[in-house]
Amino acid sequence: MKSKWLTITGFILAAGVFILLLSTYTIDETEQVVITRFGKVIGETLKEPGLKFKYPIIDMVNKFPSNLREWDGEKGELPTLKKKYIWVDTFARWRINKPVLFFQTIISVENASDIMADIIDTAVKNVIANTEIIEAVRNSDRKMDSRTDIKDTKSVKATASREHHVALGRTEITSRIFNQAKPKLAEFGIELVDVKIKRINYREDVRASVYDRMIAERVQIVEKFRSEGRGEAQKILGEKEKKLKQITSEAYKTAQILTGKADATATKIFADAYSKDPDFYSFVKTLDVYAKSLDGDSSLILSTDSELLKYLKDLK
Repeated sequence: MKSKWLTITGFILAAGVFILLLSTYTIDETEQVVITRFGKVIGETLKEPGLKFKYPIIDMVNKFPSNLREWDGEKGELPTLKKKYIWVDTFARWRINKPVLFFQTIISVENASDIMADIIDTAVKNVIANTEIIEAVRNSDRKMDSRTDIKDTKSVKATASREHHVALGRTEITSRIFNQAKPKLAEFGIELVDVKIKRINYREDVRASVYDRMIAERVQIVEKFRSEGRGEAQKILGEKEKKLKQITSEAYKTAQILTGKADATATKIFADAYSKDPDFYSFVKTLDVYAKSLDGDSSLILSTDSELLKYLKDLK
């Protein structure tokens, strides 16, 4: 009898624990809960974290994230205003701000991704189709950080013809996409926080020609720099040659002046020295004449009264 009561008591305790477990649940800081009874929502959305109680079996706990979520769109090929096809890749951030409405319309977070893809992709197509590609790439008419002061007239005209006026810009385009998609997603209890364009690119069949044009423009600028460099090099070499000739000329002028001054000084010294004894000077000069004009093969026929032979006469 005692064992029977112990068995019944154990069964009652086990049933109580089981019912208690079915009657309790917890809410995390990043969760919000919608309670349904027989498929119908009862009460308000529960957002306070902690241990909560419910009726077992008949009440169902539906948990949804309350933190910020990210949606990554698929890259798609879209036409622009001038029917140029480009690849556009977008992403968005969102949160569930009305869990009851979200539960009643979408039910699960997995289904939300498909709904967002339909709405955001449609908004992207509508906005891109009504704008030019330059609008989606740039934000303003700010000049590009590149050299455009090429003196070639044809190059200047070609550069000017490629300039476009940016009326909207990428920021305004993403804002329009956001404004189109946000009210539609709000009907499902979703708050769209922002939408951004991750990447824009040309189609494969035109990408090569675009790259070739970009390379040609860069090569043109490189050739401009090289031409300017060669011109500067020739200018520097010309200045160097000019300075070398100027230095050589000035050095020759200085050398000639110094030589002239030296010759004048030497002549003056000789003149001063010879003026002290004119006869000796005459004798030395005559000997120089003898040395230069008379040798073993020379023959002179002179009169005995010749001034040149006056010193030879004295030798007799």
